[in-house]
Amino acid sequence: MIWDNPAWFWALLVIPVILWMQYRYYRRRQMAYMTYSDTSDLDILTGNWRSYGVFAGFFFQIIAIILIITALARPQDEQVYSERHVEGIDIILVLDISSSMLAEDMQPNRLIAVKDVASRFIDNRVSDRIGLVIFARESFTLVPPTLDYNLLQTQLALVDLGMVRDGTAIGMGLATAVNRLRNSDAESRVIILLTDGENNAGEIDPFTAGELAATFGLRVYTIGASTDARTAPYPVRDPIRGTRYHDIRVEIDEEMMRTIAETTGGRYFRATDNQSLEEVYDEIDAMEQSAFEEVTYSEYADAYHSYLAWGMILLVLSFACERWFFRTELS
Repeated sequence: MIWDNPAWFWALLVIPVILWMQYRYYRRRQMAYMTYSDTSDLDILTGNWRSYGVFAGFFFQIIAIILIITALARPQDEQVYSERHVEGIDIILVLDISSSMLAEDMQPNRLIAVKDVASRFIDNRVSDRIGLVIFARESFTLVPPTLDYNLLQTQLALVDLGMVRDGTAIGMGLATAVNRLRNSDAESRVIILLTDGENNAGEIDPFTAGELAATFGLRVYTIGASTDARTAPYPVRDPIRGTRYHDIRVEIDEEMMRTIAETTGGRYFRATDNQSLEEVYDEIDAMEQSAFEEVTYSEYADAYHSYLAWGMILLVLSFACERWFFRTELS
């Protein structure tokens, strides 16, 4: 509730003045009296309901004044309506699930670190359709672009090595994502491709896939995920000795990744640990914001009628109390 004329509330300051004047009136009022030698027996008299109703008229007047002043302040009920027009983005996450993603230069390993950060990236989006493509030696769409983020998060959590044959077909992963987005009617279409190695499999060259993306107006952000050292620790399961580690070479074709990104108007990022990986996704999230327009409408409905009506009723009732119900003076 809002008030159209709140300055009227200053008029409430008259209430203490009226109370003070009424107090002075009853103090000065001369009542008829009789002299008694002993008044102790009068203490047990309870009086009647009329003796308590003498001040009813004055009480009703005070309440009536408050209600009428409130009505003059013009209370209004406000209803706000909003129309939000959102122009979402279509995004495809392309994740490498080759065996080298088990390397533990990120904690607990590259694959789990990437999945955790990708999951938080999805949580930050509101009105964008997001899909998921995975690749190793082959690639396929695990989730087409969708607004069902619960489904997307469930499928992302199930991503693991061994879902396709081992290898690193970067061109195939990118081409699969391009095929998913090429007919999209979204104003902005984005591919976020992450890998930790070099292209060594697949029928489509990564540069060709990048040119296809540029042809269809798709923007590609590429991420190289591995330590900046020459080697990374890789776990090997030994049935006798348990888990042991040996170093594998870090081989990311950064020149290729940078060329693909620049050809499509995107950027190349290098993530060397968990924190830098999260910063990369945060930066992409900040660059690719959905456009929206919000229009707000407000409607106001006067609500003073009930205050005014009850104020007038109480004024009439106070007059009736003083003149008839609890009359104390003879006319």
